[in-house]
Amino acid sequence: MSKASLLLAAERRAIVGLAGLYATRMLGLFMVLPVLALKAEELIGATPLLVGFALGIYGLTQAVLQIPFGLLSDRIGRKPVIAGGLLLFLVGSVVAAQADSIAGIILGRCLQGSGAVAAAIMALLADQTREQVRTAAMATIGLSIGVAFAVAMVLGPLVSAHFGLSGVFWFTAALAVLGLGVLWKLVPRAPQRRGHQDVGVDRDQLKGLVGRLDLWRLNASIFGLHLVLMAIFVAVPFRLVDAGIAEPHHGLVYLGVMGLSFVAMVPLVIVAEKRRKMKLMCLGAIAVIVASLLGLGLEGHGLMPLIGWLFAFFTAFNLLEATLPSMISKLAPAGAKGTAMGLYSTSQFLGAFLGGVLGGFLSQHFGLTAVFLGVAVIGLAWFVFMLGMTPPRHLSSEVVALAEQQQDDALDALMARFAAVAGVEDVLVVPEERLAYLKVDRERLDTEALSRLTGSR
Repeated sequence: MSKASLLLAAERRAIVGLAGLYATRMLGLFMVLPVLALKAEELIGATPLLVGFALGIYGLTQAVLQIPFGLLSDRIGRKPVIAGGLLLFLVGSVVAAQADSIAGIILGRCLQGSGAVAAAIMALLADQTREQVRTAAMATIGLSIGVAFAVAMVLGPLVSAHFGLSGVFWFTAALAVLGLGVLWKLVPRAPQRRGHQDVGVDRDQLKGLVGRLDLWRLNASIFGLHLVLMAIFVAVPFRLVDAGIAEPHHGLVYLGVMGLSFVAMVPLVIVAEKRRKMKLMCLGAIAVIVASLLGLGLEGHGLMPLIGWLFAFFTAFNLLEATLPSMISKLAPAGAKGTAMGLYSTSQFLGAFLGGVLGGFLSQHFGLTAVFLGVAVIGLAWFVFMLGMTPPRHLSSEVVALAEQQQDDALDALMARFAAVAGVEDVLVVPEERLAYLKVDRERLDTEALSRLTGSR
């Protein structure tokens, strides 16, 4: 490992603080997922459709507001926007905690989702880190989200069993307060804001990316994945009850299932990345999701088959959660990863919203079995759509600083010199940032030539 790739103390603080901040926020959003359907009978006016709406509404406000909040952070600063988002999340949690009706829960969840600060957090992380360590820093954020989801699935039922549904929302309010403390005490003072082509949405790049079918296949995948996830949690808690698991023990079931699914996922991710089997793993995961949905739709099965189907579902779910962003990174043009991820995240949140609504609608009008069978049909259509996917080339993103003398060079000439280096497949030079964004084939990359060009040796 080169000295340039070692984390500085300020970078370490920023990564730990922002990853923790992101994780606690997602933990608060997900904790209600395994418990709301079971607690709906306590809420005035609750119907399965409105319960599904309450589960998914945060996704709609996230989808609508995440890009505007990111752009606002460019204008007034990252920390004020993040703090404002956390305050909205806090207010939403308090509103939901005090609600005695499903309408109050929907309003609270809507306010929680309106604190859409994901883009601002990622931009602040980019401000706080050098280009040599930024990819690892972003990966840490991604890992924190996965851990937060797993913990939420366990913690939600435990808190609900002891303190009720309101206790879950009071707990998320406390997480928001904790997040504010982390933001101001642990995260270092923000440096001067800078533009980052690899983080956040660039409106000039949107037109070129919107027309790319390969990226839309991945956007459709994360849309479908979170649609299915949100839809089935209108029904999964009742399947556990029917299998003889009391509500206070649901967290233990999720603990075992999520833990084993993470272990099972790791070798599959290695196969996908190291052996270049991305398409095979993606199609296999979708097929497993469809099969597990059909299995969960069977009524009257015992506890072990139910746990087996949940294990299969979450193994495939976690595999796709880990590999889809990697495929986006491989397919996005040099310097356009941030814009591509913005479209990807918007698709994810819209999927969560529509999944909640669809799950509630199917449950209310056709019963629990219809929830699983209905989303299985969507999963099958998703599988067919992905059959035409071209396996992504295994390209990596590199961000290199321009040497002092290069900053005054003609842009076209400088890009041509980068493009001439063996293994460099795409390049975008941004003089204002003093950076060059590269897509490289590491097996062919002439690292010595690249180092000479950038003046790093």
